[in-house]
Amino acid sequence: MMITVHEDGEQGGQGRYRLTDTEDGHVWGVCAEAEGLFGEPRRGTYELFGWVADGVAEVRGWVGSRVWLVPDDRTLGPWLLEDAESLAPYAGPDGLVLTGLDDYEGPPEGHRGPVRLHDGRRWLGSCREFARVLPPEHTPPPLVLRGLAPSERLGRALAAGTRRALNLEEAWLEIRDDRGEPLTDRLLRPEIRSWRPSSHGTDLIDLELDGGLESVPEHAWPTWRRWLGGPPDTPGAWTGLDTRQRGAWLDLVRERGCRIGHQDRPAGQAYELDGRHITDEPGLYLALGEAVNGPGGYFGGCLDALVDCLRGNFGHTAPASLLWRDATTAREHLSRALAPDGESYDLLALVLEVLAEGGMHVTLA
Repeated sequence: MMITVHEDGEQGGQGRYRLTDTEDGHVWGVCAEAEGLFGEPRRGTYELFGWVADGVAEVRGWVGSRVWLVPDDRTLGPWLLEDAESLAPYAGPDGLVLTGLDDYEGPPEGHRGPVRLHDGRRWLGSCREFARVLPPEHTPPPLVLRGLAPSERLGRALAAGTRRALNLEEAWLEIRDDRGEPLTDRLLRPEIRSWRPSSHGTDLIDLELDGGLESVPEHAWPTWRRWLGGPPDTPGAWTGLDTRQRGAWLDLVRERGCRIGHQDRPAGQAYELDGRHITDEPGLYLALGEAVNGPGGYFGGCLDALVDCLRGNFGHTAPASLLWRDATTAREHLSRALAPDGESYDLLALVLEVLAEGGMHVTLA
């Protein structure tokens, strides 16, 4: 499926996309439509033989945002598969096929020993051995910026037409919402493949780029479509989403929240957190962000980021108080978590400890 992201709001004159040089901030061009931003990223595939489920009936479909493969050999650390899925057919009558985004290391070459799997909340099962399937050659689609208004500098590069002139080296693709506010960006190393006059208007071009763009997963498109229209006006717009979609929502909250300016409020603020929908880790940080910074607000996406937010520049000044309503929901879902190596810990207790150390007094209700 080819997803074309275009301009639907009143910012058409400005354009949703800006291609900006990372070194000097020069804007190569501005446009309202892009193709090739969404797709399926390169994924690793594993065959697990002798699979035995551990307390779950089946591991099918989407498995989890972060699935850890923990080897029985304790001299080796665990390996991470992000956005993991279980594929059919299975690897034989007692096998399982998993695919996901590999971490930067992956398993050691040739390792085939037993491993156990967990998703950060529960053990999923174990296998006697596994093998990594070499993925097919993955060529990301080109990024096409349609209706681009080129800068004079880009025009000169196109006129020169040399390989050196058409290599833009490194650039940001800055993405704005319908209100013209920054939403997110993607780092490119763009080489111009082709260009042609655009049907979008006089003096505009369609610019085709090769640049190793890491595609945004297609499953995130509904969330992006919602955010491209502007940030939510009311809290809780994420509460009806499943964990996978909440993760995509949190990614945009984080990326936007780290780009917009925050004015720290005076000390002594009293916040109130709606805890009814904190059934997973993304929900925890989405609810906390809205409690501190309003609908669509950001206040950390992991424990380390929460520590940073408590230090200032993200709307909060210590000391402050937080009334956490319906805390039993978070206690039920987050008190029994698993670290990458499979050790059990209490995520809720750690969050409360971080908040307290950051000068936020929490009352559970």
